[in-house]
Amino acid sequence: MSGAFDNAAAYEAFIGRWSRLAGPQFLRWLNVPAGKTWLDLGAGTGILTQAILDHAAPRKVVGIDPAAGFIELARQHIHDERAEFIVGDSSTLDSEQFDAAVAGLVLNFVPSPPDVLHSMAQAVKHGGVIAAYVWDYGGKMEMARHFWDAAISLDPAAAEFDAGRHPMSKADNLRALFADEVLRDVDVTALDVDAHFTDFDDFWRPFLAAQGSVTKYLRALDEPAVNRLSERIHQRLPINADGSIDMILRAWAVKGVK
Repeated sequence: MSGAFDNAAAYEAFIGRWSRLAGPQFLRWLNVPAGKTWLDLGAGTGILTQAILDHAAPRKVVGIDPAAGFIELARQHIHDERAEFIVGDSSTLDSEQFDAAVAGLVLNFVPSPPDVLHSMAQAVKHGGVIAAYVWDYGGKMEMARHFWDAAISLDPAAAEFDAGRHPMSKADNLRALFADEVLRDVDVTALDVDAHFTDFDDFWRPFLAAQGSVTKYLRALDEPAVNRLSERIHQRLPINADGSIDMILRAWAVKGVK
């Protein structure tokens, strides 16, 4: 994950603003009782941790992420005695210390989703909830879909970077992953975020400093290629008469009980 996630502020501008809208939906669906201890694995800049603090009335939330810059930004933004942030990964977890373990927008970036899920399940007490959500990159995560469809139309080699190819961006694969961990009451739902961009610049500029697979692809392009891609995307976007752009950004959420 290092290299593709090295700019916390850019992540916030690119996808963080939309992640903030998905988190509360996710937590309402989980419906975990108040006063519980939570693990936020792959906490990043603390977006889901803050949502847990705001909407789930936790006793404590521990956010863990391997990116020190992201954790530092989370510490700067979140000042709540119930929150603790740690630089680390799933290998640092102790057994059966949490009532709920969640991973927001993480499982498509780790080398082994089954290993991460197993670590999350081990960290949760018997009867606890394990859950995750991932953008539907291959379908209704329209912001990403417009980008990659345009990129591939210009450069077929871009397909290897397309996050929509990742198994964990598909609902059936998320369900199967949780079922293979032998969790009870496994369920999947869609989280739909209504995204409004004021104009094309509001849509496009965050891509230029984006994080994840977009970063890997754009860093390999020269300026003329980036300009061609921008023009192709602009041609294809559903732009309103006032220049604004409205999209659906869908994530798939999955949960199970230990």
